[in-house]
Amino acid sequence: VDIKPVECLAACNQGCTAAIAMPGRWTWLLGHLGPEKAQDLLTYAGLYAGSKKGTVMPSRRPASLSNMVLGRVPAVLYPAPISQEQDEKP
Repeated sequence: VDIKPVECLAACNQGCTAAIAMPGRWTWLLGHLGPEKAQDLLTYAGLYAGSKKGTVMPSRRPASLSNMVLGRVPAVLYPAPISQEQDEKP
């Protein structure tokens, strides 16, 4: 997990916020976070990384994160990098 600070996610009324993203997967804007949810957020990040499309069903999320989703951005806006094998095909 890489943690990168940003100046603003434009969710001021939603408490501490974070975004989770990987190439070719949904990006999620998460809110209502606090230090007590840090371990659960890492658990969620692991589930996210293990998913094919960047989706973690609510039933699989830690219970403390039930109200965390503020929004999502489709992966189509920034597709996964093309592998070298795909680049070499005619």
